[in-house]
Amino acid sequence: MGSRVKRKKASPTRPAASGDSRTRNDRLIASVVCILLAGIVWIAFGQTLHHQFVNYDDGPYVYDNPRIISGLTPGNIQWAFTHVHAANWHPLTTISHMLDCQLYGLQPWGHHLTNILLHAAAAILLFLALWRLTDNIWPSAFVAALFAIHPAHVESVAWVAERKDVLSAVFFILTLWAYARYARSDRFSWRRYTTVLVLFALGLMCKPTLVTLPFVLLLLDYWPLGRVQNSDFRGQRSAVAAPVRGAPQRRTAAWLHLIVEKIPLFVLSAASCVATILAQKEAFAPTRAIPLQERVANAVVAYVEYLGQAIYPAHLAVLYPYPEGSLSVAQAIVALVFLLIVSVIFFVWRKAYPFAVTGSFWFVGMLVPMIGIVQVGSQPRADRYTYLPEIGLYIVATWGAMELFKRWQHKREVFAVALLIIGAFVTRSYFQTSYWSNSETLWRHTLDVTSRNYIAQNNLAGTLLDKGQLGEAIAHYREALEIKPDVAQVQSNLGNALVREGQVEEAIVHLQKALEIDPGYAEAYNHMGSALMKKGQAGEAIAYYQKAVQLNASYADAYNNLGVAFLRNGQVDEAIAHYRKAVAINPGSAEMQYNLGNALARKGNWADAIECYQAALSTERDSVKAAKVRNNLGAALEKLGKSDEALEQFSQALQINGNYPEAHCNLGRMLAQRGRRDEAVAHLGEALRLKPGYEEARKQLRELGVTVAP
Repeated sequence: MGSRVKRKKASPTRPAASGDSRTRNDRLIASVVCILLAGIVWIAFGQTLHHQFVNYDDGPYVYDNPRIISGLTPGNIQWAFTHVHAANWHPLTTISHMLDCQLYGLQPWGHHLTNILLHAAAAILLFLALWRLTDNIWPSAFVAALFAIHPAHVESVAWVAERKDVLSAVFFILTLWAYARYARSDRFSWRRYTTVLVLFALGLMCKPTLVTLPFVLLLLDYWPLGRVQNSDFRGQRSAVAAPVRGAPQRRTAAWLHLIVEKIPLFVLSAASCVATILAQKEAFAPTRAIPLQERVANAVVAYVEYLGQAIYPAHLAVLYPYPEGSLSVAQAIVALVFLLIVSVIFFVWRKAYPFAVTGSFWFVGMLVPMIGIVQVGSQPRADRYTYLPEIGLYIVATWGAMELFKRWQHKREVFAVALLIIGAFVTRSYFQTSYWSNSETLWRHTLDVTSRNYIAQNNLAGTLLDKGQLGEAIAHYREALEIKPDVAQVQSNLGNALVREGQVEEAIVHLQKALEIDPGYAEAYNHMGSALMKKGQAGEAIAYYQKAVQLNASYADAYNNLGVAFLRNGQVDEAIAHYRKAVAINPGSAEMQYNLGNALARKGNWADAIECYQAALSTERDSVKAAKVRNNLGAALEKLGKSDEALEQFSQALQINGNYPEAHCNLGRMLAQRGRRDEAVAHLGEALRLKPGYEEARKQLRELGVTVAP
């Protein structure tokens, strides 16, 4: 009896040849979807172009990092690949920040624009990749729309320091797209396989949490590619995937082939893990200090909280405090039981709804590096951790809804509900993004939606301190210490604020506590030196500043303070040497350039002093300080006989600050030398009015024959 050849039915999620079924109409729809995705991203996040940097990682990532500020140079590119940046090895992210500084300087809008563009690109690429993987355009578009505007993703887009999220997402999704092309090809292609490897390697150099991507590719092999079920590699079959009789044997052989196929990807993941551990070895200390059982319990609860946040994204914050014992055993058990029930249901339904297995395990698996068991740092969870993992949940929800409503006749109502969801999320994201406008707004909102958050209290206090609101800053530092008294940084920060407030004795008490908690905390030594300087003890202060730079050789502020202390002690050469070290570390600091210029001027080195003053003016944004720099620059130019330039600098200083007595006196003196007596008298008189005891102004007026009242 002759055998009959059975024709295979085409898989609904796997077309016979990629792109064959795509009509011109499909491509037109895809183009419109891409434009709409870019549009909703702009609506949700476009306002960040008016936002500032924030005092939470933006400093070390951008505005306080001399390497980044100096832009894209061959030396900086080499440094990005050979050094750790902000406790991470992510050279492509580092280079992207350098490029932004090259293009925009320290204008925040440019850095925010790059984040928006990268996020929009990631959303569009996700749509195109899912369309290629599933050959289903509308569900792919909806998943991409949820990714584009979900409120939990605000942190990744609105925060400049989270550039690594949006940049790595682009390479992550490009890798998915490249893998779809490779897996669907009729024959094995080294070129396509190498493309997958290269894109994955580039993604890891943006953010190491992409180490789970090989696992995601295995899930895609299961659904929608169907490489396990069909055991059909169309020319890609290796020896381990040779035909084996029996369905179970064929599936086992298929899985073995797929795992072996991804060994190079797993090797890249392992290498990235090693690099991350080496880069963040100090950040593992807080995690090790928390008992394992507590970390596991928190991880289980965090999964459920992430699920709830995906459905109802309210009360979002940049930082959630660690529960620290407040997590009950019952909470952990309930969360674990819930997760197990959902997992069992999806496993039982795997044949009917394979997308549920892929989507749910995508979410669970991608969160593993950040869930808190082997995670660096002490934060229990963060919105940014769900940036890529939540795509799995969107897949489950979208394809699940398709199955639920596929026989429902009212398709328009389904479309309307989808638009309503997108509109609600866009609106929520818009308002959530507004909290990132500046540091103060961000931390006040964080305190509104979280409790016992000592880091938020500390960072809000730092913002207020920078604005000169010392009283309120000190109050928030005290609140932080009430929550967590054993944190050296907060004790040190409070000490610094009290020094600036003039409460030196109490400041010293807090600084001593900081050093008891952490004897190696360089900032506490620096602030203690400042406290002693307030007491007039420059010699003792020098010892503390020296300890600070001994602990941290790149501590520019401590070198600068050493210069101030040596100058007050009359040791001008030592002051110049330490000011030079400070400027070498942070050449963009106007204050340090100004201080070095003053010390050089004191030695009569006018040419170098002028160079320092000019460097200070290029970065000084405080108008009062800029007036001082111009006044001193004018004095140095006058010493070199450049009277016209000196006169211009004194005039500009007064344009900036008309109540500056020294600039009035200097300008008056120069006008007198030029025979412009009336103008000179007016400026000298104004200098004396602003500063009644100003003897130099009196002297100049007397030389002009003006009687000055005693």
